[in-house]
Amino acid sequence: MRKLNIGLTEEQRQGVINLLNQDLADAYLLLVKTKKFHWDVVGPQFRSLHLLWEEHYTALTESIDSVAERVRALGGYPVGTMEGFLKIASLKEQPNNVPLATEMVAHLVNDHEQVIRNLRDHIDQSSEKFHDEGTADFLTGLMEAHEKMAWMLRSFIEGEALQSDGSQQAAGIKTPVGV
Repeated sequence: MRKLNIGLTEEQRQGVINLLNQDLADAYLLLVKTKKFHWDVVGPQFRSLHLLWEEHYTALTESIDSVAERVRALGGYPVGTMEGFLKIASLKEQPNNVPLATEMVAHLVNDHEQVIRNLRDHIDQSSEKFHDEGTADFLTGLMEAHEKMAWMLRSFIEGEALQSDGSQQAAGIKTPVGV
């Protein structure tokens, strides 16, 4: 491959590529979880969550492609296997678990918020440590998209506290889920 001459050293580019691959792994795992919940959701919230998660996994698919292309633009290769994703992702799978609809939402909120925290750190590192403002700007756009998805999910369960027995508590009144 021809040597890149884009104003970043090999070390700077590799540092940013490593950050992007971590973001790619998290996004891919979040995509899989979102699709799984899209398939498994039941109850009175089925239609609204099913449609919302379709929007989210479509957006995640596009952002995953953009992250992989950013890695290539910097002269690297994106991680592209489940084994590789699971090895470097900060998010964790929850196999053999089909939670209630509101718990699914809560899991995805937690994951998006973790991704947002990671992206904030990666934005800072891209700019301050690796002097790659282009990647910092790119990651800022990704972070804003995750902030919006997290907000939509939080809004869905706002005011409801999940109870260990599967009921919800809103404004101090204990009611069964779905009532």
